[in-house]
Amino acid sequence: MKKWAFFCALALATPTWTNAQTIKVDKDNRTIAVTASDKAVTDADLAVVHVGFQVFGADEQSTYANGSKVSNAIMDALKKAGVPEKSIESENQSITPNNYHDPKESEMQRAQKQFVLNQSWTVKTKPDDAAKVLHAAVEAGANQSGQIDWQYQDMNGLQAKAAANALKKAQVLAQQMADGLNVKLWGLVYASNQAPEGPVRPLPMVAMKAQSFGAADRVAPLAINPRQIEESATVYAVFAIQ
Repeated sequence: MKKWAFFCALALATPTWTNAQTIKVDKDNRTIAVTASDKAVTDADLAVVHVGFQVFGADEQSTYANGSKVSNAIMDALKKAGVPEKSIESENQSITPNNYHDPKESEMQRAQKQFVLNQSWTVKTKPDDAAKVLHAAVEAGANQSGQIDWQYQDMNGLQAKAAANALKKAQVLAQQMADGLNVKLWGLVYASNQAPEGPVRPLPMVAMKAQSFGAADRVAPLAINPRQIEESATVYAVFAIQ
């Protein structure tokens, strides 16, 4: 009776795959199957700063001329901040009739906002320089900025580390099961890894009003701390037992 209960427990713990491989559970092939999840965490080594601006004008020509000034001022400010040109990539740019007007605006104010020009870029930089880059862009007129995507460049390595941590946990669980069943754990015979999707959520884009400050009231960059990057993995492992 004890022997029959033992094999039933193993059969419930060990599924059959139809698209990978089939593992039989009988007196000649005794196994313990374990599913375990774990994660690996590291500091971000890349910051992608989103910067952009929006300007209005009474007509298309003046709107474009004003936008061109702001656009080139932002680009010059980023370069002066030490950002290589190849690290600055255009995201979008458009000039269109302005179809939205604040009900509180006067007719004169509406007349000065007949067209709107939008432009934005992504700027790749070191995490510690993200605040400096954002600050330089905002001071130059980037009034539609603030989103930062924190990234880790070797995500494959981080995912492999998470899988290794999950496999270690699976082996500990299998050993505990073997001890409870009073059998000897021989070794790993099969393992599969599935990394669940869990991307880092970026901060939302926020509008920042650019202003001119004198030397006495110079504004410091925002206090921004890099985020940690987390990668998770789930491992299904099958161990042979004696």
